[in-house]
Amino acid sequence: MTAIDPFDIPNLVPDFEAVKNGNLAASARTRATLKSRFDLSYGDGARQRLDLFFPENATGPLPIHMFIHGGYWFLNDKEMFAFPAETITRSGAIAAIVEYTLIPNARLAQLVDEVRQAARWLIGNAASFGGDPNAFSASGHSAGGHLASYLAARAPHEAHAPNIPVKSLLLVSGLYDLRPITQSYLQPDLLLTDEEVANFSPLGAEQLAGPEVVVAVGHNETEPFHLQAQDLCFAAERRGLNYERITLPDLDHMTIVRDLGRPESRMGGLLAETIAASRGWGITT
Repeated sequence: MTAIDPFDIPNLVPDFEAVKNGNLAASARTRATLKSRFDLSYGDGARQRLDLFFPENATGPLPIHMFIHGGYWFLNDKEMFAFPAETITRSGAIAAIVEYTLIPNARLAQLVDEVRQAARWLIGNAASFGGDPNAFSASGHSAGGHLASYLAARAPHEAHAPNIPVKSLLLVSGLYDLRPITQSYLQPDLLLTDEEVANFSPLGAEQLAGPEVVVAVGHNETEPFHLQAQDLCFAAERRGLNYERITLPDLDHMTIVRDLGRPESRMGGLLAETIAASRGWGITT
C-alpha cells in the first residue's frame, strides 16, 4: 500500500476543486466590486507587486493588513486570493494582497526578503494611499503563513532582526518545519537544500517580541499542520512570548482559507480581531 502524503492537499481534501473554484469566483467578485488599486510595485521584480482594496466611505488614516497567499512557494498568484479583502475592508482596514517570486525563479531567502520588502513598502508609503503606518498587521496561509512568520522572526543565519513594526499576525495552516517537506511529493518541484531547511524553518528562528500572534489550524487538517502549529507555539513560549494556538472545528486546509473571506465565519472573526489588535484593541479569542 502506498503511504499517504500528508501534504498532498489536492488528493486529501474533500471537494478540493469545488472549494478552489469557489475561492477563484469569490476573488473575481472582490476584484470587480471593491474600490481598488492594482499592480503596485514594491520592488523591481515582475512578481513584486501588490493589490490594494479599500473600505467604502472610510476616512483615513486606516489600518493596513497584508495577506500572503499559499501554494507551497511555487504556485498561485495574488489574483487568485483577493477574497480575504472582503473581511479586511469590512473591518475598516486597507487590504494589501501580495504577490512574490516563485520557486524555481527564486529561492526561499529571496521569498522571505520580498515579503519583508512588501511590508516595508506598505508602511513607508502608507500616507500615499490613506494607510496608518502605526497600525500594520499581516496574515498568511500555508506557505504564506511560513513567509508571514518572518515579519517577526530572525532566521539563524541572519545577523540582524527584520525590524518591521508589525502589530499583529494571523498564521493560518502554516509550514514551520521544512524537514518533512523534503520527504514529500513536493520535493522534486522545490528541491529544498539542507541549508534552506536549516535557515528557513520557523521552528529554528528567533521569534521576536512585539506583535500579538495567533496560530490557526483546521481540525480536519493532516497531522503535520497540527504538530507544527503546536511546536511553533511551544518555541515561542520558551522565548517568553505568547503565541495563541486555535483549532477551528470542521475546517480543512482549503476551507480554512476560504473562510477568511467570510466575515461572519470564525476565521473571518479572527482576521477582524487581528486588524483590531493592530489598533491596540487586542485579540479576544
